[in-house]
Amino acid sequence: MLVYIRGHEGRGIGLVEKLRAYRLQDQGYDTVDANLRLGHPVDARDYSQAADILRDLGLDRVRLLSSNPAKQEALAALDVAVVERLGAAVPARPENTRYLQTKRQRLRHDDLRTVAADGSTSDEEASRYEWLVDRDEWVVAQSAQSLDGFLATRSGDGAGLSGEADHRHLHRLRGLADAVIVGAQTVVNDDPLLTVRLASGSNPTRVVLDPHGRVSAMARVFSGPDAPTLWVTGPDVVTIGEAASHLTQVQLGAPPWPAGDVVEALRARGLRRVLVEGGGRTVSTFLAAGALDRLFLTTVPVLLGDGVPGVRVPAVDTVADAPRWPLRRFPLGDDTCLEFTLR
Repeated sequence: MLVYIRGHEGRGIGLVEKLRAYRLQDQGYDTVDANLRLGHPVDARDYSQAADILRDLGLDRVRLLSSNPAKQEALAALDVAVVERLGAAVPARPENTRYLQTKRQRLRHDDLRTVAADGSTSDEEASRYEWLVDRDEWVVAQSAQSLDGFLATRSGDGAGLSGEADHRHLHRLRGLADAVIVGAQTVVNDDPLLTVRLASGSNPTRVVLDPHGRVSAMARVFSGPDAPTLWVTGPDVVTIGEAASHLTQVQLGAPPWPAGDVVEALRARGLRRVLVEGGGRTVSTFLAAGALDRLFLTTVPVLLGDGVPGVRVPAVDTVADAPRWPLRRFPLGDDTCLEFTLR
């Protein structure tokens, strides 16, 4: 049942005043302070019409679809029992993140349906992954680097650069992906497992881009049967003899490979949600090719001075030429993640 009530624009201040409130929000006020600045209550809505309509139809017990607990309380005060309230999810995007945060923090909004990838019921945390959950096909990248833009020191030591919260975030992304891509140098330096251990979800197919066959057969992604693994090589690389059942060699052709060709090869195998995890050169290649939908870039409050470069973009002549993608920020412990919407 849809109950339509007039006079609720702008939480009861009317359409014209709502437009004035928008103007104040453009100047930096949040949705609550904008109403107060105009001399209005935070919420001037009256729900007696809704209660009258429901009673006229013989209804005194309802399940309410709303993320606003004040609506449940208003109906209860008017003798309409709300036996259950279901959250009305609104996906968080760069342009509405602050607005949704204000509603949660100052107007008590929640979303009782929203659950994070690891089962967490934190609305703010879960909203980070709604876009990924709602879509069947995407390519995103994740990287963590120091404030001065390095993934690791000169010696290649990058272990423990970012904190535990960033590691959980990475594992949630893995748990939502069909495939996770890394370059050969990342496997040589870090010997990662690329499995999901700090969150819920299935292990993604591991994809190692190794055009010249540099990765040792003893690497854990090759020797460990934790997840299906694609070893992507050039046509001249000799097939691994007696390869494990979880390992498949894919010869893509002469390198370098356009990022789009790699994505299409994975989609042809049914791998439609793709996480590009590392290293910096691989992520930068996908970024420069326009192959990414989103980029999660975690900055760690430490200066390394020199080392393995992180994510890079082609150089620009002026600051005005630098790309400024829509973004939102969220804390990961002492680290800060920037989520860029690229397309």
